[in-house]
Amino acid sequence: MRFPRNKQIFRGQLDVAAFASVLFILLILVLLHSQLIFTPGVPIRLPEADNLPGVIGETRVVSIDAGGQYYFDNQLTHENVLRQRLIEEVSGSREPITLVIQADEAVTSSRIMKLIVLARSAEVTNFAWATRPPVSYKLTK
Repeated sequence: MRFPRNKQIFRGQLDVAAFASVLFILLILVLLHSQLIFTPGVPIRLPEADNLPGVIGETRVVSIDAGGQYYFDNQLTHENVLRQRLIEEVSGSREPITLVIQADEAVTSSRIMKLIVLARSAEVTNFAWATRPPVSYKLTK
């Protein structure tokens, strides 16, 4: 059985408007990409710092959001529960642990000092501040 061939090679001009509309839609999607995707978790904006030393040894992380709420092991925690959890972590560790504090820029220093006093009552002696590197717009040659 033979099929008739009625397809022909396109030899006309391309429609530029169709390509331009697809290009603009892609441009809008690329520009809004970070705002279209939901970022899970609690937004914490760390302060900027440069050339700070790292931490050696065991660490535990406590985060404080802009509202002053504490997060330990990625869970919202009350002060009393946080103190108990830190006591358990210190007693279960062979070496001294370092408490890494991820505090939002909007958190007051009194709230951070309250956390440090709470951690010291749980016998935590080492503390480190979590920061992010500064944003640099310098162009290198």
